Amino acid sequence: MKSYPSVQGWGLLLCITLAAFVVHGYHPGVEDAEIYLPGIKKALHPELYPRNDIFFSSHAHLTLFPDLIASSARVTHLPLDWAILLWHLGSIFLLLLACWHLGRLAFPNRIAAWGGVALVAALLTMPVAGTALYIMDEYLTARSLSTPAVLFLIVNVIEGKLKRAGVWAVFTAMIHPLMVVFGFAYVIFYWWASREQMEEELASKPAVAVELLFPLGLFPPVTDAYREILEQRPYFFLLRWHWYEWVGIVAPFLLLAWYRAMARRRGLITLSQMCLALIAFGLLFFASALVITIPERLANLAELQPMRYLHLTYVLFLIFTGGFLAENVFRTKAWRWLVFFGPLAMGMWYAQRQIFTSTMHLEVPWREPRNEWVKAFLWIRDNTPKDAFFALDPEHMHLPEEDEHGFRAIAERSRLADHVKDAGAVTMFPRGAEAWREQVRAQRGWNDFQRADFEQLRLKFGVDWVVLSNSATNPLECPYYSAVVRVCKVE
Repeated sequence: MKSYPSVQGWGLLLCITLAAFVVHGYHPGVEDAEIYLPGIKKALHPELYPRNDIFFSSHAHLTLFPDLIASSARVTHLPLDWAILLWHLGSIFLLLLACWHLGRLAFPNRIAAWGGVALVAALLTMPVAGTALYIMDEYLTARSLSTPAVLFLIVNVIEGKLKRAGVWAVFTAMIHPLMVVFGFAYVIFYWWASREQMEEELASKPAVAVELLFPLGLFPPVTDAYREILEQRPYFFLLRWHWYEWVGIVAPFLLLAWYRAMARRRGLITLSQMCLALIAFGLLFFASALVITIPERLANLAELQPMRYLHLTYVLFLIFTGGFLAENVFRTKAWRWLVFFGPLAMGMWYAQRQIFTSTMHLEVPWREPRNEWVKAFLWIRDNTPKDAFFALDPEHMHLPEEDEHGFRAIAERSRLADHVKDAGAVTMFPRGAEAWREQVRAQRGWNDFQRADFEQLRLKFGVDWVVLSNSATNPLECPYYSAVVRVCKVE
């Protein structure tokens, strides 16, 4: 069995990568890019973001991700927008390549490996239960690189290439320290699954493992400000998940047990071990999440988000599902593949268009933006001082027509804390909680602000520019004005 694709296979992987890119869209400055992209830009241009960078720098200091992307742009002399686009395409390609390798190891039939690749590619932007994660985002993040890295870690462990596995583990730890925990835990369970007595030992281990993974003494007590932020993130707490999100927890366990039974009947030893390891892996982190969720005194552990184990579970589950479909349903009949994946891809494309209704599906560097907020942010980037300090509606990413675009990520300017992404950053790094609460409270009643309110922001925080929607009052001079948004100077 080949350990790498054929020449035609490499070409097919590239075509599937481009198809996935077109289906799921590309939005480099939305959602969590508001945390990751400023770190990259500051690594490339240290003079940017002189104020209030605590809300993204904490992430940046724990990973080499921003330095890696910034260095690639510096070395290649590519514009950063182009470098980020190429990294995004490369991360999709690496993910699909890793899926191919895992499918090859799990199934003897080579067509099954392509079933897993195709299913993951078609469902890249599928939500992972209630975790607020996708399989892969429509923009570049540290997860874009850590996900394929974890899969290659698993591939090399299964193949017995432990030195290569160690390299992938180190790389993942440098890119995303949290996600490597899940990858490392899974390979431990896979090793364990290869031993006959695993099923007898399984019930006795979770309590010990929870304490080893989440030692209580490493985390500070919960302050009032930090608790206020946690209350806005119900996905941290299992008991607040909706019923259909609980289905997303339970269903994989049941289906994986079924897959394991089929694998054992067919003599697919590796697949059987992978399914058993994934069940044990899921039980451990599910138990950990319950321990953290129920006792109030353990809320300081919520930042670990153990339910993110579902991300790796879903990726492997899709690989197995695609493999079984390819072997038993699609086989070599091209029309069956088209009948299944055509409507699925169209549905995913339609879903993305409903999320980003005021934005082009592919926000690539060579196209002019259509979104009015993005146009305003780009005007700010090109026409205001680099040390300008902005304030916006704390909920601006949720406003109609804004489409979750990040101000820092696009405008490249400092701003006061918001109620959306900065709150999420503080859940991981509680030391910014007090500053976050003070700044967000100072912006309450934003749409009714008068000149005196803006002057108060200038006196208290040094704000000298604001961005207003046209639904807000307008007591200021605004050098930029559109039908949707204004950029105004606080004199």
